[in-house]
Formats: sequence, structure tokens, C-alpha cells
Amino acid sequence: MTMESTATDRPFPLSGAPTLQARNSAAFWAATGVSRGHEVIRRRGFVAVDGDERAGLRILIQESDLDPGEVAEVSELTRRAAGAVTVEDPFSATDLGHLGIRTWQMPIMLRLPGPVAAPALGVTRVQRAEDLRAAEQVVIEGFDLDGFQPYRPGELFPTALVEHPGVDVFIASVDGAVAGAGLSVLADGVASHYWIATSSSFRSRGVGRAVMLGALADVADLPATLTASKLGRPLYESLGYEVAAPSTWWSAPSATSTPSATA
Repeated sequence: MTMESTATDRPFPLSGAPTLQARNSAAFWAATGVSRGHEVIRRRGFVAVDGDERAGLRILIQESDLDPGEVAEVSELTRRAAGAVTVEDPFSATDLGHLGIRTWQMPIMLRLPGPVAAPALGVTRVQRAEDLRAAEQVVIEGFDLDGFQPYRPGELFPTALVEHPGVDVFIASVDGAVAGAGLSVLADGVASHYWIATSSSFRSRGVGRAVMLGALADVADLPATLTASKLGRPLYESLGYEVAAPSTWWSAPSATSTPSATA
């Protein structure tokens, strides 16, 4: 349900959504990095999680005005990354074109506090190890995470990740089988959602909607953000999310595949 609000009385203006998303993404990926035993690098303008060959490097831009030293450090981290590289810039303000890597944009979306309908399918907050493993496999399949193949239990979602305060994994079931999964992060009074995925065997059956409704149920009184894919945007709009701003993403399969890595 979309709550009516004008630009002047909106308690959480759309213009602030990039910052909300930046902070939440940093909290999520820092928790992920710590749970995997990877190095977490914190600077004024960015947070980086420097993973291994399979997990890769994740950089979360935190400010719209990175200084030259910060840009240089981001560039160097990208060049020497052990695996794939993903840089997320919610402000679309940092130019990494000199790295010669792929770039695209996806919308940041904001949902104001408001009622949430009950999901049509059974949705469960993960507590058992076997459910966490099932969620992990759905996400790896749904997002084509080839870097996590062959599958190693607990690599994408270590048990320590869901033990981190504010991090929850949800699964939706159809006829007793895990059909969809997603991850919710609550940090600094803002909720955000990641890895919303449906198993290929259960597509077009409302599984993604069920996962989102289940994840939103406990945070309906809080602002919620996410970064939407083209396919996911209609679903999120139907749940009350509004497009706030474009987020720019940069990625490379590995550091050695970028022209600048060997220049």
C-alpha cells in the first residue's frame, strides 16, 4: 500500500533514499564479510569487503564526493582483486570509467511505513541449518551465481551471518518444498532487502511477492529501501515502493579481465 505524501511533508524524502541504501548495503556486506572471515575495509567514502577468488570484491560507495585518494584506493582494490569485482554507487557520482569495466544502472526504491498484506504462501524466518542451506541454493540458482559453483554449503550464507543482529533470511514454501528465498537487513531504523529469488521450478506463482511480504511484516512501521532489477521493479511498485534515484554499478568477472589491470 502506497502512503500518500507531498514533497514537503514526506517524513523520508526520496532524495534521502541513496544515503539510506548506501548505509544499509554497507551494514549488510560488512556483516557478510565478517561472517566469511574476509577483510572489511572502512573509509569515509566507501566500505569494501575483500573476499577470496569465489566471493570476490564488493565495494559500497558511501558518499557522493569521494576524494582523489579514495578513488585511487578503490581503483587499486579493483585491480588487485582475487575474484569478481562489484562496485555499488547509490549516488551515481563516482566515475570509474578509467577501469574499463562494465557499468549499468538500477533504481533505488523507497517504501514508506504502512500496512503489509499477509503472504498467500507460507513464509518462514530461517532458524534451522537445513533451511538456510535451501535458501542459499535458491539464491545461487536464481541469481546465476556461478562463482559459488560447485556448491559449498555455508559459503554464500554462513551460519554466522544470520546470527548477526538485524540480518534475517526468509523462505517461501510450496507443497513443502522451498520455492523462494530472500534476505532482510535492519540497520539504523531502516530495512532493506537483498537476494530475493525464486527457484526456476516455481516461477510465476507469486513466490517472490510472498517472500517480500513475509520479510516486510516485522518492519512495516519503518522505511524500507532496495535496489531493483528491471524484472523486479513492477513487483516492488505493487508493494508500495517508489523509484527514488538511479544507482550505478560497476563490475568485472575478475581483475585480470579488465584492461586497466594489466596496463
